[in-house]
Amino acid sequence: QVHVEESGGGSVEAGGSLRLSCHTRAQFRVYCAGWFRQAPGKSRERVAVIDSDGSFKYADSVKGRFTLSNDYMRNTWYLEMNDLKPEDTAMYSCSAELGRNCADLVAGRTEAWGRGTQVTVTV
Repeated sequence: QVHVEESGGGSVEAGGSLRLSCHTRAQFRVYCAGWFRQAPGKSRERVAVIDSDGSFKYADSVKGRFTLSNDYMRNTWYLEMNDLKPEDTAMYSCSAELGRNCADLVAGRTEAWGRGTQVTVTV
């Protein structure tokens, strides 16, 4: 079982930056984690996740602006967001799963989700 807790959201002007943190707690090291977001009236979107081969997958809309990273010693995953745009406004949630097969994470069908952290980008 994995517990997930996000932090780091907030309000920022367009062009600004934020860094989100996702702290995971589990009996074993978490190799699969990533970020999703949902804006009002829209379906949940995969933003940045790690795949089973260790590669990072990014939504086309955030490529070149967002960077996923992790610190295994601190059991924490980060989402560095630069050049933020109003369309990035959403509730950002972290998800994780145990094991090295990240297929469920990539598909967004994991069971472990945090409560989310709001990101608001103003013009």
